Amino acid sequence: MSVQGLSPHGLNLKQFSQEFRAKTGPALLSSLDACVRCGVCAESCHYYQADPRPEHVPAYRAEAVRRILRTQDPWTRWFPGWFGAEPRRGRSDEEMLRALGDVIFGTCTQCRRCTLSCPMGVDTGTIVRTARGVLARHGLIPEGLKATVDAHLKTGNNMAVSREDFLDTLQWMEEQLQSDTGDPQARIPVNKQGARVLYTLNPREVKYFPLTILAAAKILYAAQEDWTFSTEAWDGTNYGLFSGEDDKAAEIARRLEAEAVRLGVQEVVMTECGHGYRSFRWEGPNWLGHPYPFRVRSFVELMAEYLDSGRIKLNPAANSLPVTYHDPCNLARNGGIIEEPRFLLSRAVREFREMTPNGKDNYCCGGGGGMLAMTEYSQRRLQAGQAKARQIAASGARVVVTSCHNCVDQLNELNRHYQLKVKVHNLCEIVADALVLAKAQRPAASGAAAQDA
Repeated sequence: MSVQGLSPHGLNLKQFSQEFRAKTGPALLSSLDACVRCGVCAESCHYYQADPRPEHVPAYRAEAVRRILRTQDPWTRWFPGWFGAEPRRGRSDEEMLRALGDVIFGTCTQCRRCTLSCPMGVDTGTIVRTARGVLARHGLIPEGLKATVDAHLKTGNNMAVSREDFLDTLQWMEEQLQSDTGDPQARIPVNKQGARVLYTLNPREVKYFPLTILAAAKILYAAQEDWTFSTEAWDGTNYGLFSGEDDKAAEIARRLEAEAVRLGVQEVVMTECGHGYRSFRWEGPNWLGHPYPFRVRSFVELMAEYLDSGRIKLNPAANSLPVTYHDPCNLARNGGIIEEPRFLLSRAVREFREMTPNGKDNYCCGGGGGMLAMTEYSQRRLQAGQAKARQIAASGARVVVTSCHNCVDQLNELNRHYQLKVKVHNLCEIVADALVLAKAQRPAASGAAAQDA
């Protein structure tokens, strides 16, 4: 199978090698050559766990890139196999690059679990992303992933939600917030100049999961936060991280930065989106070439701060079913947010059960790396989720909580495909349902409980 993208516009092996090396610093080039082919990384990969073939060993992906690069070494012209170059076997440059694209787009979520297990520290996820960026620049990219990035650049969000639909959804949720709290003055503010916090969303929340907007609004209301949405830059996602296109990823980050500066906020809070948090918090300053003039945090961190400082109070009796937590790769392993969700769940649910392994060692659910946008790989994606499905089943939990909308979508598909018989929710829904509000307020189930009803 090869990537069914656009024409690669004459990209050849020489040009790919030149552009890859130009995008890659000395550290990554050294990492590329550091692999000793020990195979330790194999068991770390959810693709290999589900289907233990050589093609699913993480080292194979880095090797696929390395073998293309070595076709340009002068001594490989006559004896490519001796020097680790990819043999032609009668294939054109385009055929060889499409085969490479199938490996780097179709068998890796860039979760970087393999890097933790590698004795040489080979960063396969970054190698894969860099190779994706070169291919994508020349149109060799799955159409769904390309369309998602392009929609964000064209419309301001990756699902092309109109301004009118966005505002209508916020108005609907504001009315529900007033009903749930018993406070007719409760607001979901928009474009508020000088607010302390600018809160972002995943377009899935506007289009399919508006109750997560309500859950977040209830928490911000209970904490008496000074916050706002923006109509100009409200999408916290950035699929440029997955396509490898640094220029497009930087433009998406620049727009959010510019809006935060325009509104004069002190902090940008990213909704529960693993890659969105990693993209803006950790990668954005590198793409833009400067630090932000404001703080960036995940909503998970902000909720934990509210709870720790007493700004919100929770009643665990509101969530009585056994709960387990799935660590999003880009929030935990690639973002360092591990203890905060567990602190919140320790106060928000009656019974919490850990999956094994967890935290930075968690198995990827299979929904990262842009996989949900690449429909040609949907069967591989579901198969690769076997490791996570086994973990969930072994936990005995009835509710799976996570902090990422890509993870929520993938976990819901795994739930149906493997018949796990669980409920899947974002963390903010569980926290919102456990909120203890003032006597004057009349709380009603707005998140997990409402969807479970």
